[in-house]
Amino acid sequence: MKRIIAVNSKGQLGDFIDFPHELYKADPNYVPELFIAQRDMLTPGKHPFHKHSTLQTFLAYDGEIIVGRIAAIQNNNHNTINNVKDGFFGFFDCINDQEVANLLVAAASNWLKDRAMTTMVGPVNFSTNDICALLIEGFDGPPVAMMPYNAPYYLQLLENSGFNKKVDLRAYRFSAGNYNDRSAKLVNALQERLTRSNIVIRNINLKNFKQEAAALREVYNKAWDKNLGFVPMTDDEFDYTAKDLKLIMDPDFCLLAEQEGKIVGFALAIPDINQVLIKIKRGRLFPTGLYKLLTQKKKIEGIRILLLGVVDGYRKMGIEACLYGKIIQSFQKKKMKYAEASWTLDHNELINKPIEQIGGELYRKYRILEKSI
Repeated sequence: MKRIIAVNSKGQLGDFIDFPHELYKADPNYVPELFIAQRDMLTPGKHPFHKHSTLQTFLAYDGEIIVGRIAAIQNNNHNTINNVKDGFFGFFDCINDQEVANLLVAAASNWLKDRAMTTMVGPVNFSTNDICALLIEGFDGPPVAMMPYNAPYYLQLLENSGFNKKVDLRAYRFSAGNYNDRSAKLVNALQERLTRSNIVIRNINLKNFKQEAAALREVYNKAWDKNLGFVPMTDDEFDYTAKDLKLIMDPDFCLLAEQEGKIVGFALAIPDINQVLIKIKRGRLFPTGLYKLLTQKKKIEGIRILLLGVVDGYRKMGIEACLYGKIIQSFQKKKMKYAEASWTLDHNELINKPIEQIGGELYRKYRILEKSI
């Protein structure tokens, strides 16, 4: 008999985190999340999300066997800032069984309705600042760092549960030697032009990381797209994320545009740590996972261009092209084999066209779904 339980113990939370490892154990493209990171994210008092919002995780059983999971998420900051009553669902994983999917969606939907939410949106793991969306095209390889992965049948399960498309997201791939590096060749000229406006491009200073992160937080919250219900990160949330990113960050891929001490834009590309995580069984750092993480980071051959933003008033001055050019230069110098630029909104031609013009190949699509509840 199939049933749903609300996760209320450490043991059940461990089962919740581990379920995808069982579901995808035969899938060579699956990358396990680190157990400790997932546990902290889902534990009140560990992750700053829980200071302003709440969630409930659920497990689906068929007899004594776990067959699915979902989280119902009430993000109060998102709803206050955007003046909506959206309830998110995230951490969705399920066997290919419509009854199980319906039970999971119903459990999350009822929990959200009890809290006066009127719309259910997802998959979103807390907010669009975190891992979000459903992979719908491009199942031919592992995901890159901090991007989702799921079986192709998920879309049908969720559509049959009443969800419709809210928005599609894009991921572009660049292969070594197969892109337009004009902006890299023009970097010196671009920088010279920017210096006339007292704007310089520099690498992040990891020795002064706390102060740098505080300045970047302000830019991030000003520069990002509002079309998808963007919600600014709290200070604690940004610091939490920045601390995690610092562990894998390469200063040559974290660039700041600065005018007289004020940060007006930045770009961040991160090493594709999934090349290492895919080898860490069940996301456990012990007994061998930590060794793999420490010793194989230098062998990573790709990057994900995660963020590139310029605050209003400084756009179309050449800062964006200069940031891209500098990243390409570092990509070439380090002899990287691939880069992914992700994600972008499907309809955002101001971003998508320039990516395509320098040789980005649209190779994966993702979808965020919604339904009234």
